[in-house]
Amino acid sequence: MSHPERIFQTPRTDGRFLSTMGFCNHLMKTGRPKLGFDPSMSPKTFSSWQTNVQEKLHELMCFPTVPEQPAPKQLSSEPRNGYRLEKWEAYPEPGSVVPYLVLVPDGVTSTSPAPAVLCFPGSASSKELLAGEPELRPEQPENRHAVHNQMALWYVKQGLIAIAIENPGTAELDELPISGKYPNSGRDKLCGELLMLGRHYVGHSVFQKKHILQWARSLDIIDNNRIALSGHSLGTEPAMVLAVLEQDIQAFVFNDFFCTNRLRYATAAKPDESWRHNNPLWHIIPGLLDWFDFPDLLAAYAPRPLIITEGGAAAHLEQLNKAFEIAGAPQNYQYHYYPKFQNPADRKHDFEEFPEGLTQDEWFEYTNVDVPNHYFKEDVAVPWLVHQLQKETR
Repeated sequence: MSHPERIFQTPRTDGRFLSTMGFCNHLMKTGRPKLGFDPSMSPKTFSSWQTNVQEKLHELMCFPTVPEQPAPKQLSSEPRNGYRLEKWEAYPEPGSVVPYLVLVPDGVTSTSPAPAVLCFPGSASSKELLAGEPELRPEQPENRHAVHNQMALWYVKQGLIAIAIENPGTAELDELPISGKYPNSGRDKLCGELLMLGRHYVGHSVFQKKHILQWARSLDIIDNNRIALSGHSLGTEPAMVLAVLEQDIQAFVFNDFFCTNRLRYATAAKPDESWRHNNPLWHIIPGLLDWFDFPDLLAAYAPRPLIITEGGAAAHLEQLNKAFEIAGAPQNYQYHYYPKFQNPADRKHDFEEFPEGLTQDEWFEYTNVDVPNHYFKEDVAVPWLVHQLQKETR
């Protein structure tokens, strides 16, 4: 997979780049996160490091300071087979309304509370998809793995209260163009304007979901000692941040592949014709990679139970084991590869050094990603999470 023409190079003997793009790639390759996880940490140092990560991560979220807002309001409640479907809306800050769905199993009461899981969908999916309900808008894009991605429905069928919350600017939260033909087309504009206001998409998403999490803790039908997070694709990012910041989260389903983002950008190939970043604006958290990366954040989440359902780079998955070992709970971490890569013989590049100049398809090959089959892995995630939340009562 050698592509010399796709690698950033400089003819200068001092190694410096005249090209600013080349210099930026140099920063990605040579820089190290200031709060990166060190596998040689002692348990005491590890605990202090986790606190430092939490404090810095909170700062990087750029949460607004807002006056006290009205409590969430219930809009409807309808019976379903084995559960009831409630629609609520929250008011996280002035001018903002965030609707969400709550699926409550039959038999759950204030005297018989249940565990709860907050469910965050993939990039363009709706809360209705998560709940197995009809879409609210005819323009909503069809989901090619609709049944698999009914995350909240899968959980409520197993006795968990499931709270389904959309990503900002998506589905009911999307401002459609006048013609209504192009849903989600305003996300770049949304992200750009948040950045101009000193905020960003992920921080905005986390702020909304944190507000609803705080509300969920106040419900007498929810067992506060058994609240979990479950994210698919884009939804894993706010879930990961919340899991690190909110210490009472009991378990976390990370339904995506796992890798070091800095490495992904450092090894990315120069394009043939025009530039387009492989990380769109809705993933950008200014300053994040200067301080830590996704593996560092999940290390900071330890020792609470974590499952990664779609594998990733073998070396990165294995390194996370060390964080759970230092935290004294190696049994609380497990990962599964895509079905296509469950057999080690099918993973061609495990523990190999990543070459530079990788195309996106080649990157996915190195990280064991089966792109067409990227969906919520209910067969793995649901029984695991039910077990984690039920064992708290034993």
